[in-house]
Amino acid sequence: MAKFTLPINSIVKKGKTYKLDSEPKNILTVDIYRYNPDDGSNPCIDTYILDKDNFGPMALDVLLYIKNKVDSTLSFRRSCREGICGSCSMNINGTNTLACILNIAEESHLKIYPLPHMPVVKDLVPDMKNFYKQYESIKPWLISDNKPKREHLQSQADREKLDGLIECVLCACCSTSCPSYWWNSDKYLGPASLLHAYRWIIDSRDTAKKERLSNLADKFKLFRCHTIMNCTKTCPKNLNPAKAISHIKTMLASE
Repeated sequence: MAKFTLPINSIVKKGKTYKLDSEPKNILTVDIYRYNPDDGSNPCIDTYILDKDNFGPMALDVLLYIKNKVDSTLSFRRSCREGICGSCSMNINGTNTLACILNIAEESHLKIYPLPHMPVVKDLVPDMKNFYKQYESIKPWLISDNKPKREHLQSQADREKLDGLIECVLCACCSTSCPSYWWNSDKYLGPASLLHAYRWIIDSRDTAKKERLSNLADKFKLFRCHTIMNCTKTCPKNLNPAKAISHIKTMLASE
C-alpha cells in the first residue's frame, strides 16, 4: 500500500501561548499561523488570549493590537483599512476574506491563516508573484486603435456594463479558494485574472476583443474553471467571477 507523508518541515506544530495577567470578562482566543523561513523551523500555531475591550470590532484591529501590544514579530500586510486595497487578504475561520472589513465582535475564537495554496513569505504574508504575473498576462489596460484628441468617450449604458467588475481589488481571495487554481496555478489564470480579462473584453472603448479572446482560448488558461463557485461565495466585495468566466466561455463558443 502506498504511504503518503508530508515533508518534515511542512508539518504545522503547536507554538507559544500568550496569556493576560488577569482573566478578562470579554475573552477572544486567537490562533495564528506563524512561519519564519530564516530560522529553519517548522510552521506553528501561536495562541493569543485577548481582552476584546482593548481593540475595535474588525479582524484587522485584532492583528494590529497583537502586533503593537503583544508580539511585534507578527507579520501581515495591511494598508487602507477600508476594503479597497486588498492587502489584508487572509483565511479567517476557514474563509478567505479581508481582515479590515470582517466584523469579529460576536466571535470568541479566531483561526487566522495566510491565503491557502500559495507560498508563504512569512507568517500571514503570501507570495503573490505568480498571481500578479497572471494578471499582467491578460493586458489589463486599454488597447485602442482610436486616438482621440482628449479622453475616450463612453456612454452611460456601456459604462454600466463594467459594474461588478471594476470593483475587484485583486486581493486573491477568489483565486486561492478555487480547487482548480490549487491544482493548476501554473497554467490556469484563476477567477481574479479572468474577471479582469472580461472587464476589458466588454469595454466599449477597447478594440482588442478578438486578440484578448484568442489569448484565453486555451484548455488551461480558461477552461480549467469547472464552475465550482467558491470564488463567488468567498469574494469579500460580493462580486461574481464565475459569471464573468461563463460569459467568456460563451463568447469563445459563439465566435
